[in-house]
Amino acid sequence: MNTPEARPAPLDEYQSRLRARQAVVAACESMHARLALMRLAIFAAAAALAWLAFGRHGLSPLWLLVPLALFVAVAIWHDRVLTRRDRASRAVRFYERGLSRLSGTWPGTGATGERFLQPDHPYAADLDLFGQGSVFELLTTARIRSGEEMLARWLLTPGTPADLRDRHEAIVELTPRLDLREDLALLGERVDAGVHPDLLVQWGAAPRIVTSRWPQVIAAALAILALITLGTWAADWTGPLPFLLVALGELLCGLALRRRVRAILSSVEGPAHDLGLLAQVFERFETETFTTPRLRDLTDALETAGHPPSRRIAQLQRLIDLLNSRQNQIFAPIAAVTLWNTQVALALERWRATSGGQLDVWLETLGELEALCSLAGYAYEHPRDVFPAFADHGATFEGDGIAHPLIPEDRAVRNTVHLGGETQMLLVSGSNMSGKSTLLRTVGVNTVLALAGAPVRAERLRVSRLAVGATLRVQDSLLAGQSRFYAEITRVRAVVALTAGPLPVLFLLDELLSGTNSHDRQQGAEAIVHGLLDRGAIGLVTTHDLALSAIADRLAPRAVNVHFADEFDEGTLKFDYRMRPGVVRTSNAIALMRAVGLEV
Repeated sequence: MNTPEARPAPLDEYQSRLRARQAVVAACESMHARLALMRLAIFAAAAALAWLAFGRHGLSPLWLLVPLALFVAVAIWHDRVLTRRDRASRAVRFYERGLSRLSGTWPGTGATGERFLQPDHPYAADLDLFGQGSVFELLTTARIRSGEEMLARWLLTPGTPADLRDRHEAIVELTPRLDLREDLALLGERVDAGVHPDLLVQWGAAPRIVTSRWPQVIAAALAILALITLGTWAADWTGPLPFLLVALGELLCGLALRRRVRAILSSVEGPAHDLGLLAQVFERFETETFTTPRLRDLTDALETAGHPPSRRIAQLQRLIDLLNSRQNQIFAPIAAVTLWNTQVALALERWRATSGGQLDVWLETLGELEALCSLAGYAYEHPRDVFPAFADHGATFEGDGIAHPLIPEDRAVRNTVHLGGETQMLLVSGSNMSGKSTLLRTVGVNTVLALAGAPVRAERLRVSRLAVGATLRVQDSLLAGQSRFYAEITRVRAVVALTAGPLPVLFLLDELLSGTNSHDRQQGAEAIVHGLLDRGAIGLVTTHDLALSAIADRLAPRAVNVHFADEFDEGTLKFDYRMRPGVVRTSNAIALMRAVGLEV
């Protein structure tokens, strides 16, 4: 495996591969045009031969076999060229999206994961985990819903240190495997659009509708007899009576099984979309050889009595294709004679009996492999990001040179934040737009990434397993009849309630109690912070109200004042976004109001 130092920079590698794939697309387009003209020329030649053979009787009609053979050969060649072009085009889009992530223009180009956003989650909305321009959109390259669901689960729930270390090892092994990630991206336009893991697992685990083998034996025997008697009748070896008797038997068999066959066929309609593409995703992972224990365990879980999931899923897809063939009007008479619906329905039941119970394991395993590949892709594209170390006890966040991963690296300003031990809280003051809220998000997002098993945007991070609670996206609600202040104190109550759980709490309280008067704000904020610190929580609180800075003085050394400064120079506000010790001594509100034209 290549070491990180030996690998080319992701920007150079992506640009090189993009040019190579674009060259393939251009070559295929050129060949496509030539083959289209060649097919037209062959058709014209065939028309000329046909006129000579049938119009002038100057040639044997057998000469038409030559252009026919050429046309078929060129058509097959043409189809392969188009397939190669489409595959290269998808590769172009894959590397274009990779370059957009590196340049910071990626928002809106990937899966946003908004379906995972839970309104009552203690930090998902506050830290922009889901939605356009979110952490999820930056991270995910999963091709199926199971992969997206697993990644979302990791972002929403902190993993155990043992699981996180296993993920680190797996991500390190997967990081240089760019070919694997490219191949997965080329398997189809949108696998996740059709494959619904929950429906598929529920279908596989549901009780069998037909448990006896006798209906299968009888239906197969009747179908064979029907074909034999129909053939002997057509050959005039027998009359129609044998066939009619068998047909009567088929009718009775069909009526006896009709209700169960309909139930089987209707049950498979929802789960059975895009199974062929799902089989390809399985097959691509099955071809990889891994060395780390977690990846070996995952690939071992995909083996079932020597039959990999790709083959089993492909068998199920073939059964679905056979079922759909009954809709062909030409094939319909044969389907009627052979009890086609009944045969396929009973074959689906046999498949479910042998493989249905494994679907949950297969999809869960595939989801984890996809989630690990997503994090490995992020690690590949951000080689400066590091894996965190984990503190086994207490509440700890020690971040050196941390920055927000959604801000492009060339624009991000790094700060150092240490919480835990003697210092449990930083009270952050500063003017508007100076970086206070961004600092809270930076600490929160890096904590979430660390506890999901991902690399973090830091020079060094040591963190304990924490329950994160935040109030960065508090809004009023006209429909619910709630003011912003009421919404905020409700959220603060939820953050405080986290301290009753098994994990120490990391609180991120933005503009604490800004919706009330200064006296109530100071008294309430001090009580809230004091209670959180007494329960062993760590965190950050931001404020515009400089009177709140006295809280940190009274709670010292458990609480410390820090601030962000600004400079107003010739009508322009300038920020350096660097955290400094102490309380801010300047304010830009009046200057901002004057800058936009307000007379104050």
